[in-house]
Amino acid sequence: MAGIVVGIDGSTCSQEALRFAASEARLRGEPLHIVSVWHTPTATYIGASFIPELGDDSYKAPAREAAAQEVSEVLGPEAAANAEVVLRRGNAAEELIAASAGASMLVVGSRGRGGFKSLMLGSVSQQCAAHAECPVVIVHEPA
Repeated sequence: MAGIVVGIDGSTCSQEALRFAASEARLRGEPLHIVSVWHTPTATYIGASFIPELGDDSYKAPAREAAAQEVSEVLGPEAAANAEVVLRRGNAAEELIAASAGASMLVVGSRGRGGFKSLMLGSVSQQCAAHAECPVVIVHEPA
């Protein structure tokens, strides 16, 4: 994807990353590609009960709605109508790294909610910083 790629997930950091990426895209005169990654959860076991896995459409439609709502709330309805939102299914870090190919910048938020609370970066932002094919900007939650 040529231009600026930003990953969103509905978190506060994601919203800040979207604001930053949109501002950079305007300043640089580059297209903004908003990427939301969803996945189909594995089947769930509750006690002796089993909840079967639902079809992909059961997860894709809500993911599309959540991404559209986030973009509209952060950038405004007019900008959201013109924004390119790309939905991808899979692992967030892997999909964002793939989207970074050919991009001038990848922007991600950092919730820092990985396995160790003391880490400053989350696992997705760490993976993107280590493996993206373009410069990476990691946006933290405002103080």
